[in-house]
Amino acid sequence: MTVGQKAPQFELLASNGEKVKLSDYQGKNVVLYFYPKDMTPGCTTQACDFRDQHENFEDLDAVILGVSPDPIERHEKFRDKHGLPFLLLVDEDHQVAEKYGVWKLKKNFGKEYMGIERSTFIIDKEGNLVKEWRKVRVKGHVEEALEYIQENLS
Repeated sequence: MTVGQKAPQFELLASNGEKVKLSDYQGKNVVLYFYPKDMTPGCTTQACDFRDQHENFEDLDAVILGVSPDPIERHEKFRDKHGLPFLLLVDEDHQVAEKYGVWKLKKNFGKEYMGIERSTFIIDKEGNLVKEWRKVRVKGHVEEALEYIQENLS
């Protein structure tokens, strides 16, 4: 998967209980962000940063979609606890994470395991992947994504 190509299509269950396809958002810019786990400090900060900038993304005709391997119940709890106004998508079998190349071998305190590498993808109104950030550092990232859309897609 490379910038400039069509973004890989998918269909996943969303935190509103409905199935969502990437193609549902044709005609809008999409901020597709992959994160490791609901309710963890970094993921909570990132989700709340997207929440706080949500209206600014909407003003640029951009939709935010968060993806993690968490089950629907955990997504619902996370969404409700933090008042998240965007959909969280369930990728329990990590098929979409694999399509986007973010399902990686990770190390933490000497343990190795497979998990999500925090990453964000910007998909334009025609469904093309136009920007990617991998190994995202949470601080300042949401503003960087917003700035990219303002300067390149608005």
